[in-house]
Amino acid sequence: MTDLRRTRNLDDPDIAYEALIAAHDGLSAEESAAFNARLILTLVNHIGDIDVLRQAIAVAALRGDAP
Repeated sequence: MTDLRRTRNLDDPDIAYEALIAAHDGLSAEESAAFNARLILTLVNHIGDIDVLRQAIAVAALRGDAP
């Protein structure tokens, strides 16, 4: 089993954040939700490890605990 990486893993997280925000530019709330669903499923496929996915779900469910 692989553990979910919880330490910073981006050279510049601000650039990643800006890219995510820009991807939603001009989208309605419904389009934004659909985009998020497609992005999540794409990243789940990339992860490819159900144990890591379950760990990520648990962390996200905490609502205040950033990875």
